[in-house]
Amino acid sequence: MNSLQGSYTPQRAGPKSVLFILLGLAVIGTVLSLCVGAVSIAPGELLRVLSGENTTPSVRQILLYVRLPRTCGALLAGMALAVSGTLIQTVLANPLAAPNIIGVNAGAGLGVALCGALFPFATALVPLAAFCGALLGVLFVLAISERAGASRLTLVLSGVAVSSIFGAGIDLIVTLAPEALTGYSDFRIGGLGNLTLSRLVLPAGIILSELPLLMLLTNELDVLALGSETAQSLGLPARRLRILLHAAAAALAGAAVSFSGLLGFIGLLSPQIVRRLVGEESRFLLPGAALGGASLLLLSDVCARTLFAPFELPVGVVLSLLGGPFFLWLLFRQRGGRTHD
Repeated sequence: MNSLQGSYTPQRAGPKSVLFILLGLAVIGTVLSLCVGAVSIAPGELLRVLSGENTTPSVRQILLYVRLPRTCGALLAGMALAVSGTLIQTVLANPLAAPNIIGVNAGAGLGVALCGALFPFATALVPLAAFCGALLGVLFVLAISERAGASRLTLVLSGVAVSSIFGAGIDLIVTLAPEALTGYSDFRIGGLGNLTLSRLVLPAGIILSELPLLMLLTNELDVLALGSETAQSLGLPARRLRILLHAAAAALAGAAVSFSGLLGFIGLLSPQIVRRLVGEESRFLLPGAALGGASLLLLSDVCARTLFAPFELPVGVVLSLLGGPFFLWLLFRQRGGRTHD
């Protein structure tokens, strides 16, 4: 009887199977993002446009100049923010950490606003300014939390405080120089409208070159997750690696913020969900988080376009509606775990 019961025990899907499922979900999200909207486009017509065949000029323009940049932006921002969140959670050993929660996004936004105010025509400097602001946000939060006591809750509260300060800085810059951030409300909430492919070139170069490099550090990430003392005893330069990974997380988040605005909760939702599906091994967790983040942002953007059609919501609103309750659940779950300990 026992052996019979054991034979019917449900088996958890392996990490590789989960990655294939997430890849399929990202493909579905991409197709939906290209086809669904105020003007519906059949998949067959989509293939004809992408293959260069003759089709209706208006459909071609909608696909190539509106939906393709938006879809590419969602893929890039989703991957970048999700992997950034994964790095931050691993390095800080804190499941509550994420780019928007510990001040990374707000710091990047401040960098973008400053760049727009001081160098309005130097668009090539925007990703660099976003990276510098994001890194500044990380350093501020780490300094404050270490000074006050590096508990999980202290880190979150430090991030909230730093985000508020940086947010006030953005408001001040926009008040004094309104042209510094065009479409400021969309930037603050986070959105993917009015993107062009040329605007994505530099951020895409940063994101797509950094992700493969991080895959080379998966073994080091797994050792670092064991704790600084253990990593140091195994010969890993833990301090230098932490600085490198913080910089990598800031670069990814800064590149995403430079064109998508202050999107929230991608860096919290995707790593947490994927970690439960594939486990803690970084060689599965990093690509899984990237695919999960891309899928989440693509599908959220489709919902933002269609739920209240013909009106369109900023995708940041949809993400906040999803991420806020999830963050509260995670916060209470962590608190409950500590209480039982």
